[in-house]
Amino acid sequence: TLRLRRGGRWQALDLPPTDDRLLLALLAEQPRVASREALRAAVWGDEAVALRTVDQYVRRLRSSLHEVGARELVGTVAGFGYRVGLD
Repeated sequence: TLRLRRGGRWQALDLPPTDDRLLLALLAEQPRVASREALRAAVWGDEAVALRTVDQYVRRLRSSLHEVGARELVGTVAGFGYRVGLD
């Protein structure tokens, strides 16, 4: 369960396992930008997964984060990858 403090309140969100691993991989790189290749390796290991799959899971993670008002938590760095904006 992910717990976020938003607007002075704690919000709880249960993420599917892959989304959870993706968020953990992004947080591990914070404040740096995580490349799509690095995220693919961290989340799926040696499994043959297309880079577009990373993008789809980031979209899915953002959708889940939107439920607790935190969609902007994961930002895109065009042409490279993604980063978590905790500022």
